[in-house]
Amino acid sequence: MSLFLTILLFIGINLASITAGDDHHRFVYNGFAGANLSLGGTAKVTPDGLVELTNDGVRVKGHALYPSPLRFRESPNGMVRSFSASFVFGIVPTFSDLSSGHGIVFFVAPSKNFSDAIAAQYFGLFGNQTGGNGGGGQVFAVELDTIQNRELGDMNGNHVGIDIGRPNSLLSHPAGFYDDDGMFQSLTLTSMEAMQVWVDYGRDTTQINVTMAPAGMPRPAVRPLLSATYNLSGLLMEPAYVGFSSSTGAASARHYLLGWSFSINGPPAPAIDIAKLPKLPRRVLPKAGPSSKMLPIILPVAIAAFLLVVGTAISLLVRRRMRYAELREDWEVEFGPHRFTYRDLFHATEGFDDKNLLGIGGAGRVYKGILVGSKQEIAVKKIPHNSKQSMKQFIAEIVSIGRLQHRNLVRLLGYCRRKGELLLVYEYMPNGSLENHLYGQDDTCNLDWKQRFQIIKGVASGLLYLHEEWEKVVIHRDVKPSNILLDNGMNGKIGDFGLSRLHDHGADPETTHVVGTIGYLAPEIALTGKVTPLADVFSFGILALEVTCGQKPMKQNAQGIQQTLVDWVLVHWHKGSLVDAVDANLQDDYDIDEASLVLKLGLICSHPSESLRPNMRQVMQYLNGDMPLPETILTHPGFGMFHLMQERVSNLYVMSYPSQV
Repeated sequence: MSLFLTILLFIGINLASITAGDDHHRFVYNGFAGANLSLGGTAKVTPDGLVELTNDGVRVKGHALYPSPLRFRESPNGMVRSFSASFVFGIVPTFSDLSSGHGIVFFVAPSKNFSDAIAAQYFGLFGNQTGGNGGGGQVFAVELDTIQNRELGDMNGNHVGIDIGRPNSLLSHPAGFYDDDGMFQSLTLTSMEAMQVWVDYGRDTTQINVTMAPAGMPRPAVRPLLSATYNLSGLLMEPAYVGFSSSTGAASARHYLLGWSFSINGPPAPAIDIAKLPKLPRRVLPKAGPSSKMLPIILPVAIAAFLLVVGTAISLLVRRRMRYAELREDWEVEFGPHRFTYRDLFHATEGFDDKNLLGIGGAGRVYKGILVGSKQEIAVKKIPHNSKQSMKQFIAEIVSIGRLQHRNLVRLLGYCRRKGELLLVYEYMPNGSLENHLYGQDDTCNLDWKQRFQIIKGVASGLLYLHEEWEKVVIHRDVKPSNILLDNGMNGKIGDFGLSRLHDHGADPETTHVVGTIGYLAPEIALTGKVTPLADVFSFGILALEVTCGQKPMKQNAQGIQQTLVDWVLVHWHKGSLVDAVDANLQDDYDIDEASLVLKLGLICSHPSESLRPNMRQVMQYLNGDMPLPETILTHPGFGMFHLMQERVSNLYVMSYPSQV
């Protein structure tokens, strides 16, 4: 009887599982000694109560799951209910911090069968990049990744990501947390220190939040590390399993779980009692084998042979290295994970052969390339390093777009510096620039109205993200067709951030030089020298008119007089013939209401008075039909001064920076 009570007390201290029918399910593991878990691969529970997912082996995988499937929906076809999880983990590399396997992933999956998962990559969870676990990609996961996989677009080898159905992260961030002052504090996943992660999903908001901190520290409350909106009701199968997975690939490490709690459709996951958790073991180096008796003989011969080879090859290596010589400076440390070697870019573009040339502009040449190994298509922009301006433009692109993530922004994959050259590496846009489609060799636009309207809405969404939804305000300053690139689905993506400016939300923008492209410059820039997000709104307005009319911002009228596109469209509006301004190439095959909306919106956005322009959030509301257009603005007397204002801007010294492709 005494033994029975002792066992019962031990279970009550270390394991807690609370189940209330099908509506609520909660459990907490303060250590895993005696825990009922479903283990697979190399996973095991150690005598100390740790879950050891992987051992020191290479190309191994391990899984630990809650043994029973959980019901995430209120009804068979209902919404996925709110849930939250918390867990404490630790990673102990076998030899050094550089040898750390593939990290750990927390997941919700339709099956406990991981026989098709690849041990050499993808955390031992996915069978390929498009799905795994027998669920056709219906897997939700939060990854703690210690390897940079450029094939997946990883930002570095120490990041946290939200994965939806595939190992390519929907959103990722360097590992760390935001303190009470809102300052980011980085953490190293392979530091051999225990860390805690919190994962929350809201049914009504479809918001996914991921937070982390050192184990024992209170949960950071100012802001989560990652926050994404995604409705899991269209992803997760019913029922589903929750658990953890890890793999080692060619590098070995021990991946441990110390504690875990979980809750569905109720209060947040129970708090883990850090004081009751087992201790994370330190690194144990493999024992060396017996010394070889031949070592005293072999070692001098090997050293002599090595020195001979080095002495013979050193001159060849120096000459070869000069061919791929690069520059590195202290400020680049922050962006190191995004750096490509010149050798890789040289081979990807076949030595920057002219047959791979995509375009030439004032900022340099752009080449198409295919990375050896991953076979990923890229676009490489070579900027001549011949002035401070080119360096300023180069750094601006790295600082701004390098950390931006949005479906309507061209993704910057990395960069490289070499004597006399600066190189930026982007995702490849197979359909080129919007300018090429608006003004082809025969000046005939091949875009239908549905594509044009989709591109306009995409650019607006991208600008809204830059102005209001990122951590800083980003003003692009050069929105025009040559800087809008089109992907496989003809979706518009904003590129070329060489002129962009960043400042904090709520801060007053500083005075700057007048830069941009004639025809897209807001009039107030010439008067004040200050650039605000409303300058991008002006450029967007011109772009919207240009896409709808199929004409450039500056044109000649029937009498050969130079006229702005805004004035020309405004004349049609006053005459009541606004649809006559629509591109004739569409041959009346377009939605009249949508075209009229875009033309009026283009006029309002390009109003010479910045106080009468909408912001990009309002623009999106107009385009989505959530708010009516304030057409009275078009009768404002300020429009009559537009041509005069545009002439003043045109007479200034401005710099034009063409697109990357």
